[in-house]
Amino acid sequence: MAKAAGCAAKLSPRVLDSVLRSLPRQSEPNVLVGFETSDDAGVYRLTPELALVQTADFFTPIVDDPSMFGAIAAANALSDIYAMGGRPVSALSLVCFPEGGDPEILAATMRGGLAKISEAGCAVIGGHSIRDEEVKFGYAVSGIIDPNRIWRNVGARPGDALLLTKPLGTGVITTAIKKGRASAEAVAAASECMSRLNRAAAETLQQIDPDGAHVHAVTDITGFGLLGHAREMALGHAAAHIPALSIEINHASIEYLPGAVECAREGNASRGLRNNREFIGDCATFAASVPEEFRLLMFDPQTSGGLLIAIADESAPIALAALQKNGVAARRIGNVKEKTGALLRVV
Repeated sequence: MAKAAGCAAKLSPRVLDSVLRSLPRQSEPNVLVGFETSDDAGVYRLTPELALVQTADFFTPIVDDPSMFGAIAAANALSDIYAMGGRPVSALSLVCFPEGGDPEILAATMRGGLAKISEAGCAVIGGHSIRDEEVKFGYAVSGIIDPNRIWRNVGARPGDALLLTKPLGTGVITTAIKKGRASAEAVAAASECMSRLNRAAAETLQQIDPDGAHVHAVTDITGFGLLGHAREMALGHAAAHIPALSIEINHASIEYLPGAVECAREGNASRGLRNNREFIGDCATFAASVPEEFRLLMFDPQTSGGLLIAIADESAPIALAALQKNGVAARRIGNVKEKTGALLRVV
């Protein structure tokens, strides 16, 4: 496969934010979650007991192994469904491939993706392909969800604990892969992390909180980095009367992938990381004791990152124990507070 192209590139958050704000608001009453709060997926109510949750994601290769690239692309697309509390049921493949490309590379990519989609109990039922000089691959995924049990990226409450279910660092490592700087250990750890489904984490949360009383907000960490997605959680939702909050994150409580800190220290910052820092920087403050490489990792774009969970403080130990029992290496990384000063504070 062609050399990995670095972390999955998204539009600059500043550009995307300005464009979305300019679009007219929809009045369809069955749209339960649209694009207004930059949530992980859209939700459309079909009946009082059933809703459709939908998302799409595709990107250029971020590892050299085509089968692993397909698995990562699938896990990344499925993650948005899990982050809403839904169950994925069907997927459409999205393929861009050169006219003269090696068909076996495409076949290996699609096999890797199909295996991961099947692992999720989901079915690939079709797709669309076009000729493109740059390889791109991903899925549009549809799931089902109880319209009364939707997790949003807003709804966190003062006093909540913040949990994170995967380590950080995929962006700086995949950028280092592109530059030939990543160690074999770092590549293996990042590949395993990115291809791991968020299914166990989502199902565990649903098991320990069946009535939705304790889990107040959930989002997955992807292209806008930990602070970008935490910012969306902190902003609240004026129309839904959810106030803005302050979120405090302890950088020392976060797990980082092997080699991630070294990759950040050695200057493997992608354009996406720099865009995130430019856009989010005014919302965040850092304690003087936080080293520069850890500041970079707070903005690092992630591919198929973990779930960021705002949960009632008294329920956090129960959730952590259950997650860890089910093989999810979750950690408590911070707290939600009343809005005072900056939206985000890293200590």
